[in-house]
Amino acid sequence: MSYGYDLGIPAAQAQADERATFIRRTYGHLAVAILGFVALTAGLCSIPGIEGFIAKMTQSQISWLVVMGMFMFVSWIAERWAQSNTSLGMQYAGLALYVVAQSIVFLPLIYIAAFLIKDQTVLPTAGILTLGVFGGLSTAVLVTKKDFSFLGPILSVAGWLALAFIVAAVIFGFSLGLIFSFAMVAFASAAILYQTSNVLHYYPTNMYVAAALALFAAVALLFWYILRILIATRE
Repeated sequence: MSYGYDLGIPAAQAQADERATFIRRTYGHLAVAILGFVALTAGLCSIPGIEGFIAKMTQSQISWLVVMGMFMFVSWIAERWAQSNTSLGMQYAGLALYVVAQSIVFLPLIYIAAFLIKDQTVLPTAGILTLGVFGGLSTAVLVTKKDFSFLGPILSVAGWLALAFIVAAVIFGFSLGLIFSFAMVAFASAAILYQTSNVLHYYPTNMYVAAALALFAAVALLFWYILRILIATRE
């Protein structure tokens, strides 16, 4: 359904009650996205024979590279849909598509943590740590109202460098190791500061679905590398 509304004004320039509603809606949709991710991932892991599908995803460097390439393409589509300023339904479709894509790409890592590691505290510990870091960083931005937009160019360069390392590791079969995972935790934390700042200062008040997707992407990245670190230390 098309609403035909304008982009609107940034949340920082809106009335206090309108800004509060926008932030509440953003974090409410983020919570729903996280719960949807958890439910969908758990459901996929419980499908009989799912280990065969996971094996096909990861059976070779090329197959995993194809999976990551498809994920990036689908993520790009989901972000474009979520940023639609003419259709609220398209925004929701974008967020839903992104949650599904993240659930699928997380399958191998979740399966290892849930079924191949003896320590069954790995998954809940990763979840608690992720939410704790995210909550602390988001609160810091929302309370101080500091603008972290200066991190944008830094994150862009660092992101492309990280992608180059990941692609090289997949192609040539070498391990990136714990140092890279810790560096990516720092990267994801900076992304949370950046995205939370954007939500507070630059997102129009009617783009809460797109704002939720941006925050969810940063949370998912943080969770991925925290989980990788915990798995590596339990093996």
